[in-house]
Amino acid sequence: MFIIPIETDRFVYEHLFETEENLAEIQSFVVDKPSGKGLEFYLKNMAEYEERKRSNRTYLVRDKKTKELAGYFSLRTGLFTLDSGREKESDDDITFYSVPSIELSNFAVNSAYRKQHPEVSKIGKDIFANFILPIAQFTAQIVGVQAMHIYALPQDDLIDHYQSFGFHRLPEEMEAFVHEHVKPMYDRNCIFMYLPL
Repeated sequence: MFIIPIETDRFVYEHLFETEENLAEIQSFVVDKPSGKGLEFYLKNMAEYEERKRSNRTYLVRDKKTKELAGYFSLRTGLFTLDSGREKESDDDITFYSVPSIELSNFAVNSAYRKQHPEVSKIGKDIFANFILPIAQFTAQIVGVQAMHIYALPQDDLIDHYQSFGFHRLPEEMEAFVHEHVKPMYDRNCIFMYLPL
C-alpha cells in the first residue's frame, strides 16, 4: 500500500497491514484513561475488520530507534452538514450545505510507550502535526476536501487539547444540527469539532 513518506527525528508511521506482526503487536497497545478504553478496544478488535471492509484506514506510529508503538490514528472520508441559516421557502427547499471532510475517527497515544519514555513530551501533538495533518493536506490536493473533523469525548481537557491543534466547535445550535444529521451512533455522547484545511 502506498503511503506518503513522512518521518520525524523520533517517529515514523506505517499502515496497519504493513507487516503480519502488526496485528499481533497491537494487542499490547494500552490506553490508561478509562474514557479512552474505546480507542484501545477499536485498535485491538475493530481496526482489522474495518480495514478489510475499506471503511477506515489505520496507521501505527513507531519510535524509529526502538520500533515500539507510540500511537495510532485512523482516517476516513466523510462530510458534515451545516444549516445555511436561510428560511425554508417550500417543502422542496434545502436549507443546509455539505462540507467534504476527512474524519479523524480514532487517535490515541500508547500509555505503555509513554511510561517507558517519560522524557518524550507532547507525543499526541507531534503525531497530529507531523503525520495526521500532512496526510489530510496532501489528500486535499487530490480530492475535494475542505476540513478535517472529529467527534471528541465530552471532556473539557480533551476539547481544550483539540482546540490547541486548531479544531473549533460550532455554535450550540449549529452543533445540534450536525449531531442530528450526520453524527454516527457510536459517537452519540461526543462533541463535533472541525479544522479547516
